[in-house]
Amino acid sequence: MPAPIRRVVRLTYAFQLFFGLLVWVPVFYTFQRLAGLDDRQIFGIQSIYYIVFCLFEIPTGLIADHLGYRRSLTAGGAVLLIANLLPVTAPTYSGFVVHWVLVALARSLVSGAANAYLYEYLHRNGAVEHYQQAEGNGRAYSLTGKIVCWPAAGFLMVWWPAAVYWLTALNAAVAVVVALLLPALPPAVAPSGAGRPSVVATVRGAAGLLRRSPRLAIVMVQGVAVFTLARICQVNLFQPILTGKQAPAAWHGVVMAGMTLFEVAGSARSHWLRRYLSDLAAVSVLTVVLAVCLALVVPAGAPATAACLCAFSLVVGLAYPVQRKLINEAITDSRYRATLLSFESIVDRAVCAGVALLLGGFLAAGRLDEFLLLSTGASAGLMCLLAPLAALAGRRGHPVGDVRAVPAPDGVRPG
Repeated sequence: MPAPIRRVVRLTYAFQLFFGLLVWVPVFYTFQRLAGLDDRQIFGIQSIYYIVFCLFEIPTGLIADHLGYRRSLTAGGAVLLIANLLPVTAPTYSGFVVHWVLVALARSLVSGAANAYLYEYLHRNGAVEHYQQAEGNGRAYSLTGKIVCWPAAGFLMVWWPAAVYWLTALNAAVAVVVALLLPALPPAVAPSGAGRPSVVATVRGAAGLLRRSPRLAIVMVQGVAVFTLARICQVNLFQPILTGKQAPAAWHGVVMAGMTLFEVAGSARSHWLRRYLSDLAAVSVLTVVLAVCLALVVPAGAPATAACLCAFSLVVGLAYPVQRKLINEAITDSRYRATLLSFESIVDRAVCAGVALLLGGFLAAGRLDEFLLLSTGASAGLMCLLAPLAALAGRRGHPVGDVRAVPAPDGVRPG
């Protein structure tokens, strides 16, 4: 890539690194237990988080499409900064609810806008063929930062619990500065000479594009299993699993850092999968492997559980950039990109909200192993259902997951 494009891509890496560096992730469960919350309250808050995320997704996607991706990224960083001050100043049930609501708002402001900015910037500069590698590298660098910080989380929890939230607030402040340094996107060529649609037209246009594109709908549904398995295991289930295996809390951050190291390896090498499988087939196969890793945790002891979690994270790293590439390629009108990415996030978070609510009940009843096995069966079943639908969509139109068969939008070079 030319030097100016490389500079912008590196700025997006920096934003992903500092915005995503939530130092408290390995110990938030323990922190909330120390604050007096029980399992039902903790996982009830998680369910609220996912539901609120769904409610925020469409409005924030519209904000990103109409006011600009950079403004959305800047606002997301600022909200995240405020969110991480609440657990320190108000360590109560209400305080944690507001904290998670603000985290949901911050992440919804960024979730579609970050991918959309990088994809559109490369598109409009004729470098879209670098997107998957750039997406994978950005995720790898972000995860590398977590590898450095997360091992210290458990020890910080023992020394000064509030430190994990202060450090995260500092990271959010750096993310705001980086977002302000991002340049404006080059002008786009609107399809058929059309201009920027109104808010109502954006929603209708995005819904219409989704309705007319079986390929886009299949890719979105396919991403549900990947996102749900990854989110529930790496955030919600991570600490209960290790606690159930008698792993000391001080080592939770070390185990999570090890998992993240494997995810980095997967993210940086996801393009290797194209030697063996189409993009859609690769994500489906990897989703089944994720489910199998979760099932293997049930009979495993503590060391084997850590190995299963690391293998799980490796597969997540391989799958995520491919799935991001698939969905961005399936959106053939850039005017609706952030809004459609928000549609996808709504589906993801809606499923996670239901799963988190169920998880609290399973944990309270001491049925974690049963929950893991049910998750495995549901994920594998979803992949089996999607396979014939993908084949049907391929017969009716362009083969799903074959980039060469997908027409590029007007004014955009194919990747």
